[in-house]
Amino acid sequence: MEGDQGHHFLMLLCIASPKGDGMGTFNRTRVTEFIFLGLTNNWMLEILFFNAFSVTYVLILLGNMLIVITIIFTPRLHTPMYFFLSNLSFIDICHSSVTVPKMLKDLLSERKTIPFDNCIAQLFFLHLFACAEIFLLTIMAYDRYAAICTPLHYPNVMNMRVCLELVFAFWIGATVHSLVQTFLTIRLPYCGPNIINSYFCDVPPVIKLACTDTYLTGVLIVSNSGTISLTCFLALVTSYMVILVSLRKKSAKGRRKALSTCSAHFMVVALFFGPCIFIYTRPDTSFSMDKVISVFYTVVTPLLNPLIYTLRNEEVKSAMKQLRTWKEKEPR
Repeated sequence: MEGDQGHHFLMLLCIASPKGDGMGTFNRTRVTEFIFLGLTNNWMLEILFFNAFSVTYVLILLGNMLIVITIIFTPRLHTPMYFFLSNLSFIDICHSSVTVPKMLKDLLSERKTIPFDNCIAQLFFLHLFACAEIFLLTIMAYDRYAAICTPLHYPNVMNMRVCLELVFAFWIGATVHSLVQTFLTIRLPYCGPNIINSYFCDVPPVIKLACTDTYLTGVLIVSNSGTISLTCFLALVTSYMVILVSLRKKSAKGRRKALSTCSAHFMVVALFFGPCIFIYTRPDTSFSMDKVISVFYTVVTPLLNPLIYTLRNEEVKSAMKQLRTWKEKEPR
């Protein structure tokens, strides 16, 4: 805020803070930017990380866009499973794009800063796409359960209308979750330290910088994020356990196909939910390996998803080959 009224209002916020220090609080102003400590202070490692993550980000974009394009232009892949897979690839592109470009820029910068408003925007979209992926992976598990355990009813249970309704529902749910997280963060006064021990803005490291007691806010945030992560993870595990039990009645060929699909899904679930549960179920606690865990679910997992779903899926690989052949035969 630039006006006198806004300045006085923010000073009052700081004065009211339990963490204030008497008259010294009058010299504090509202934080206008945050400073990232980044992944490392070693410039040689920063150059190494920049090269590695640049290649990784390009592969994330190319790999996930290839899956989306292949599914769109291959009629036989217009099924619920591949419809959800194309949505997963789209979310992975968005999820990685929230943090990776800024991280790459900061790896080449001596001073790693982000304006307050941009930090809040990054936080909002990070939780939006992460929560959307959690809900989508849960829906994909239910889709596999319906296809394997109730194959006769599957066309009615999971038709395209239902798929669209589920996609609309999980985007609404993800938006509500992200708005709650953002509101709980911006309602706090920030008038003291502005150094974030990370390479992106997330709720846990940001609220630690608030000049007030954040214990209750931390509990509310963990209750929100932790409950969603744990509930969806338990639902996923339950779905896959039921599927495994039902496979005993299938033929050997049917078991192999179902296990191949479900194992790919479960690998993605473990790679994504593990870091999320580790980070968002610990109120007001941080570990030295948090940055490594964060890199894993913001950079590595979006890269592994297309590899897992293409290298282990003959239908997708076949469709990609046909698409490439069709493209080569197309008259120029």
